[in-house]
Amino acid sequence: MPNLLKSALRPLLLLPVLLLTGCNMVVMSPSGDIAAQQRDLIVVSTILMLIIIVPVLFLTLFFAWRYRQSNTAATYDPEWHHSTRLEVIIWAAPLAIIIALGAITWISTHKLDPYRPLDRIDAERPIPADVKPLTVQVVALDWKWLFFYPEYGIATVNEMAAPVDRPITFQITASSVMNSFYIPALAGMIYAMPGMETKLHAVINKEGDYEGISSNYSGDGFSHMRFRFHGLQQGGFDEWIARVKQNGTMLNRDAFLKLEKPSIREPVRLFAGVEDGLYDAVLNMCVRPGQMCMRDMMHIDMMGGAGVDSHENRAKLQHDNRHAGPAGGHGEAAPGATFPATGNPARSEEPAEGVDGDQQPPSMNHDTHDMHQGHKAPAEGSEGAAPPQLNTNGSTQP
Repeated sequence: MPNLLKSALRPLLLLPVLLLTGCNMVVMSPSGDIAAQQRDLIVVSTILMLIIIVPVLFLTLFFAWRYRQSNTAATYDPEWHHSTRLEVIIWAAPLAIIIALGAITWISTHKLDPYRPLDRIDAERPIPADVKPLTVQVVALDWKWLFFYPEYGIATVNEMAAPVDRPITFQITASSVMNSFYIPALAGMIYAMPGMETKLHAVINKEGDYEGISSNYSGDGFSHMRFRFHGLQQGGFDEWIARVKQNGTMLNRDAFLKLEKPSIREPVRLFAGVEDGLYDAVLNMCVRPGQMCMRDMMHIDMMGGAGVDSHENRAKLQHDNRHAGPAGGHGEAAPGATFPATGNPARSEEPAEGVDGDQQPPSMNHDTHDMHQGHKAPAEGSEGAAPPQLNTNGSTQP
């Protein structure tokens, strides 16, 4: 019977090995210098931590066996409570490892900063002075990836390429929700956010076909938000550029507005030409006609705001309104705007609900210093500050 039990348990020992066969080890076997340095950081950090973990696990098992109840030869000393030598070992070793990990982390954080331009192709080769980085502008859409190549005037969907041993500068943004741009063989993850631009510097050192993904959940099509990254020799990259220009169509604002609509398993698309300023319009969230660009809105805010005339900009600042009323194509009214606490719309001639028409609210004016040059606090007797607001689901405020 024991022999049969052992025979039955042996296949179970192979189960962890079988489970590991389904793992993709690209993170530990990358093809780009930045990803390789990140892999080395993982290995070094793990080894340093194992210096403590392995002895602790071994000693736990050893003490359990050495001081078991049946071992009468083990020393029994119920009055023991302190050992200076043991205390030094217990505290000095972890402290040294924490200091080492802290130093490595601090150095790597600066050295592998995604915004930091590269200073080498790999561990043995610096970047030649005459090499110009390849700029790739990345836009995360629902649920696909759009790549602009401003140097060549082309764009692609769910496919990109780069020459081997040439630095790449990624400029990354999104059209709606936040995503995370990730090519495991090339470099680490970096977020793609609407209205913002993040950067990533990397280089591919081996020719091959690699997978890129979104590593941040972003909705229904997240699982299929993948693309192919081709690491090519310069000749192969030139051929890829020529193929895109030969077989691609034109990407203008109208085509982009159709492309950005949510879709799943989007096929590879090629664009031989791109309308001037399209990526900048995507970044500033002003592709649709009549929208105010983010840079213009920020300029107005920096100058102190537009005052009472700012209500005219409201429609221009509605960006992700695909589900907001008839404009979004769903026939539902948009959620109501805020209403004053009085119960009446702003600038209404009617008295406030629950307030006598002859009764005047107490003045809310105070002696304050002007926060912006050229603007003064309201004079006594003038209209005071606006009453507090309440969130309601009423009709839209004019």
